[in-house]
Amino acid sequence: MPSTNVKSLTESARLKLKEAITQLEPFLNNHTVAGLVGEDGGEDAELFYKGLLSDLRHLLVFSEVVVEKLGVLLRRPNFDNDNAERVLYEVYHHCVNAFFYPKNECYSEDGRYAYTGQDAIRFRYKSNRESRTIVLGVSKLYEELRDELAYYESEYMTHRRMQGQK
Repeated sequence: MPSTNVKSLTESARLKLKEAITQLEPFLNNHTVAGLVGEDGGEDAELFYKGLLSDLRHLLVFSEVVVEKLGVLLRRPNFDNDNAERVLYEVYHHCVNAFFYPKNECYSEDGRYAYTGQDAIRFRYKSNRESRTIVLGVSKLYEELRDELAYYESEYMTHRRMQGQK
């Protein structure tokens, strides 16, 4: 992949992840399981929100780590194309996959809605407005990252193996 394209992808990924972080961090700092469950919720609601907050915390940590790595790459006087491709691979496999395939499966993407203009994210449990807003808000950013970094889903590792590298 041309180095100018890799550098622009690196810059774009960093900006999108920083935006996701600015949305996720205040939500996680200001919400608790008890606050999200409220008085109406039962055991199902509690399990749902525990899983959701856990998944969002993991997503936040993965995103923060990768933003730092991308920042280091972009601050260097000589842009390291190989290292940037490795980090972009991490963005795809750690951040994008952490969003679209959450461990606790509190929400999932339903591809049938992707082409209708509706939100493709479907929640396992009827969640409150704040939870829906944060997940749907960052979904657009991670969707854009997934589209931009589709190359790193499989071709990058195939290319590396063909070169005899790990």
